[in-house]
Amino acid sequence: MTAEEDDLPTGAPSSGPIAEVLRANQAFYDAHEAADLEAMAAIWEHSDRVVCIHPGWQILRTWPTVRDSWSRIFTGPARNQFILTNLAVSVDGDTALVTLEENLIASGPAGSGTGVVAATNVFVRDNRPVGHGWRLVAHHGSPVMAR
Repeated sequence: MTAEEDDLPTGAPSSGPIAEVLRANQAFYDAHEAADLEAMAAIWEHSDRVVCIHPGWQILRTWPTVRDSWSRIFTGPARNQFILTNLAVSVDGDTALVTLEENLIASGPAGSGTGVVAATNVFVRDNRPVGHGWRLVAHHGSPVMAR
């Protein structure tokens, strides 16, 4: 098993568009956990069409606004860890939709917290010779109410 295959969910294909999207999706959560703004920027498309809805936030549009939100999150005291479950991927041409549950473990000066966020991530394939690959254009996270 290669290192790239280690990042894929059990039973996921190891090559092809679905595997590529799963790796891009995992890179998004890895950047979030590491609070790495440069890695986060590498995942997102840098355009006016990007949209991000963090749980409890208003709609953020355009790459500069979304980038600023990640900068504020990453410089805050909390650190997040995600256990991703209920993952589904749909690829249609150069567009991919990932739906999943983010099982969140947050830590910071005020203690730790847990919760579940239902999330949707939309990726588009960038076919340019330089910088090609799947880029995030939309992220929407909604808290799931406790049962």
